Amino acid sequence: MAQKPSIPKGTRDFNPEQVAKRNYIFSTIKGAFETFGFQPIETPSFENSETLMGKYGDEGDRLIFKILNSGDYLNKANTEAYEAKDSTKLTSSISEKALRYDLTVPFARYVVQHQNDIEFPFKRYQIQPVWRADRPQKGRFREFYQCDADVVGSTSLWQEVEFIQLYDTVFTALKLNGVTIKINNRKILSGIAEVIGASDKLIDFTVALDKLDKIGEEKVKEEMLSKGISASGIEKLQPLFSLSGDFESQIESLKGILEASEDGKKGIEELSFIDAAIKELGLTTAKLQLDVTLARGLNYYTGAIFEVSAPEGVKMGSIGGGGRYDDLTNIFGKPDTSGVGISFGLDRIYLVLEELNLFPETVNKNVEVLFINFGDKEALFSLKAIKKLREAGINAELYPDAAKMKKQMAHANKRNIPFVVIVGDQEIASETYALKNMSSGEQFKIPLNELIQQIK
Repeated sequence: MAQKPSIPKGTRDFNPEQVAKRNYIFSTIKGAFETFGFQPIETPSFENSETLMGKYGDEGDRLIFKILNSGDYLNKANTEAYEAKDSTKLTSSISEKALRYDLTVPFARYVVQHQNDIEFPFKRYQIQPVWRADRPQKGRFREFYQCDADVVGSTSLWQEVEFIQLYDTVFTALKLNGVTIKINNRKILSGIAEVIGASDKLIDFTVALDKLDKIGEEKVKEEMLSKGISASGIEKLQPLFSLSGDFESQIESLKGILEASEDGKKGIEELSFIDAAIKELGLTTAKLQLDVTLARGLNYYTGAIFEVSAPEGVKMGSIGGGGRYDDLTNIFGKPDTSGVGISFGLDRIYLVLEELNLFPETVNKNVEVLFINFGDKEALFSLKAIKKLREAGINAELYPDAAKMKKQMAHANKRNIPFVVIVGDQEIASETYALKNMSSGEQFKIPLNELIQQIK
């Protein structure tokens, strides 16, 4: 019995229309990256296991796809681990390589490995697939693309300002209006934790705070109490729960809360600088919003934290995010290299553009004209014209077989090809072409130069 074709869970096939739409997003993002001075790099799809393992926390490490060593891998297996059924120790002896989990750790490895050839500050972009052994669900895949841009080797806040402009540029080009770029700062979160006497519980505190819009103020307070944060500390947070208004008024409220924290005051300073610059420069379609509950990636972000949300009314998680990290390359022995980066969520952006019907009609650059095939003599005459059409930038093709005319016309219809050209003995003799417009049904005989004009 023939095998039923299938693909692994969490992976996808893309048809020609989907690939054309994805390429439209890729080229828009890539164009903006290059306009802003970012340079492209690529890293291998798999890395040495030790490059990736231990960099994403226990949860992340479990989701890394391991690659079995080639040859007789069991021969080199750790026999003790094998007999004790200790999968962690056994894996390291039978698998020395793994598929990359993200583009950030391979980038850190790249920077340290090539540091003598890189001109710092180094602005790089990378658009490549990554793999995660995650449980597949709606919007979550085991193979997906990441589109990242990072700057390493500069602590300047002008980089953060530029990244906000970069987001705005891309979403303006995609005609995606009403996107919100949320910003926070790790120093503000550490400052608040310090003021309420919970510095040692920063992660617990921020995880609870992050749920404010989902579970509400009372439940957040309950969770903080259950994590051992004192009632008197939580009381000091009261102004935080009612933080509202524009960027500046939120900053003013924060100044009152963070008076006693040097770290917190530094965070306020950084946010004020970014806000003032963006007000001066202006954004085209996106809006910048301060969100003190934003706490993504706290295990490596040290300054600004970004998250981009889709326009109101579209049910979708974040469509981009990033932040400032101060010591990413330290894991490979290069300390004190500050960096800041953002990424675009390609799959989610695709779904948003689809829902709002924002893909341009021209995104599917289809074949524009099909030449009907009546036999070898006609085919050769047609191919001479097709060659000229292609040189003029027109997508043209010849139906490969001298099949019934009805079948060839049906083929053009099914593929939504707008023009068909018919070439018989009369046309060859008069060096003309019978051009048929498939939507209006009009047909006229014209020479080659007019044919190019008509189709264009």
